Amino acid sequence: MTDKELETLLGGNEKRVAKDLPYDLQPLSSASMDDLDTVIFERVYLPSAIAPDVIEANDRTLGQQLASLRFIQSLEPGIPTVVGMLATGKEPVSFVPGAYVQFLRIDGGVLSDPIADQKDLSGPLPELLRRLDDVIQANIRIPTDIRSGSTEKRYPDYPLDAFQQLLRNAIMHRDYATSNAPVRVTWFRDRVEIQNPGGPFGQVSVDNFGRPGITDYRNPNVAEVMRNLGFVQRFGVGIQIARKALQDNGNPAPEFHVEVNHIQVTLRKRS
Repeated sequence: MTDKELETLLGGNEKRVAKDLPYDLQPLSSASMDDLDTVIFERVYLPSAIAPDVIEANDRTLGQQLASLRFIQSLEPGIPTVVGMLATGKEPVSFVPGAYVQFLRIDGGVLSDPIADQKDLSGPLPELLRRLDDVIQANIRIPTDIRSGSTEKRYPDYPLDAFQQLLRNAIMHRDYATSNAPVRVTWFRDRVEIQNPGGPFGQVSVDNFGRPGITDYRNPNVAEVMRNLGFVQRFGVGIQIARKALQDNGNPAPEFHVEVNHIQVTLRKRS
């Protein structure tokens, strides 16, 4: 895309009515480019989204690069969009209040039992998703099975891949527009519950949720950012991958409780 085409695109975007844009492209009027972490953008996101030779050939300014990827609404005054803030914001929760994950580990089977650990995980998507992986890995246990054969077998109580698929789906599809609630991970002794603010969207309904081949995107630009960063390989198959990972590990199938404004998935511990 040439600079002239970019200016034309941006000018067209500015004239569009805000409600016509997906929420993740809405401008955050109280934010400025100073609220974006340009180091993360230039060193982490930009090389993952654009080939190095293209970056060098275009020779664009930072503002032009941010605008071309829709991280700011326009070159002047450079107002960040929701996706720009989520992807590279210094403190995304200051502008998108629900943009964090609440982790709670319970020493028991009900919420009133003692809390063993509690964390609020936030930050730009590259940091948030890696921190979330670290927390999940630290809580997975790998007991040794010496009863079912002549050699010991080691199976985690939960497969990491299932967590990654379901949690990344939650972050990608959650409702950032009308809910300030976080994605919640509540880890009990016998199960883990993942709660996602925001129900089915578009062609996905309460009745067909989780059916292979049925997918839609409340936050299409957030989904694209996660794909570029390598956290999502294929769209629309996360639930199927999670189901297979649980089955292969010997866990029960995931249990989905789907409502209009809320989705909860329960993972049962491998017995």
